[in-house]
Amino acid sequence: MAFEHKPVLLDEVIKYLDINPGGTYVDGTVGGGGHAFKIAERLSTGRLVCLDQDGEAIKAASDRLKSFGDKVSIIRSNYSEIEDVLNKLGIVDVDGILLDLGVSSYQLDTPERGFSYMEDAPLDMRMDTRYEKTAGDIVNSYSEAQLFRIIRDYGEDIFAKNIAKHIVRVRQIKPIETTFKLNEAIKAAIPAKMRAGQGHPSKRTFQAIRIELNRELEVLENSLQTMIGLLKPGGRLCIITFHSLEDRIVKSCFKTNENPCICPPDFPVCVCNRKPAGRQVTKKPILPSAEELASNTRAKSAKLRVFEKTSPADKG
Repeated sequence: MAFEHKPVLLDEVIKYLDINPGGTYVDGTVGGGGHAFKIAERLSTGRLVCLDQDGEAIKAASDRLKSFGDKVSIIRSNYSEIEDVLNKLGIVDVDGILLDLGVSSYQLDTPERGFSYMEDAPLDMRMDTRYEKTAGDIVNSYSEAQLFRIIRDYGEDIFAKNIAKHIVRVRQIKPIETTFKLNEAIKAAIPAKMRAGQGHPSKRTFQAIRIELNRELEVLENSLQTMIGLLKPGGRLCIITFHSLEDRIVKSCFKTNENPCICPPDFPVCVCNRKPAGRQVTKKPILPSAEELASNTRAKSAKLRVFEKTSPADKG
């Protein structure tokens, strides 16, 4: 199937990036190139660097953005490597960075990728297929305690303990190698009366395993400060999240960079000398409009937060 991923909050992203036609921008999760195309359209002498760890996304984005020529550079890389990528391109700082986190529609709708609990397929879930470890390795090799931890922490499932116990019990008989076999183990762990009206019973566990496998929260948390550091004064970092764990990390980082002071509240003046890196452009997250939700149900949980690096004029 074609790599299609309807860009979420597209108009809002373009608005808040506040694109300078001669500026330099990074799309750290280019996917099918939906956001990137609209950014590139607004550049004249500027440049757009597109990153993605998914090989299929790189192929799709390369095809979609080829009309922009040298204005756009497309590189297969995780956004955690953004600083190294930019250094190799001779770019010191940028006017804006976009991250559209989570799993793409293409990844969900391609059964053999193993992301979806709705299709029977091998337990893969790798966003970067160059890595050897798969979701199947986690399901069949993690201890019960480890499974409980990730399902509780990353899936926020109240039945995490019972799900972990059932997974271990099932795999002792035969390894769990497919999405539907994992579904069976999860379903058996949740009381029937609790399954009604709660959505698919596997949703949270699949999310947890995917996050653990791809180190999604760790990569995000370890990359935000670097990205803020790469912004030019007045440059903006726009991040779209799709669940509370991601949003919490982004919100906390933006808040700390806006108000880094660690002095006790009763101190009359600041003595720690920690200076703000910038400001939160969006004190509350931007949510999809009713019109967008009507045309794209997968935008339902999307939240956009924006941080602007302090310009010299703001410091004085």
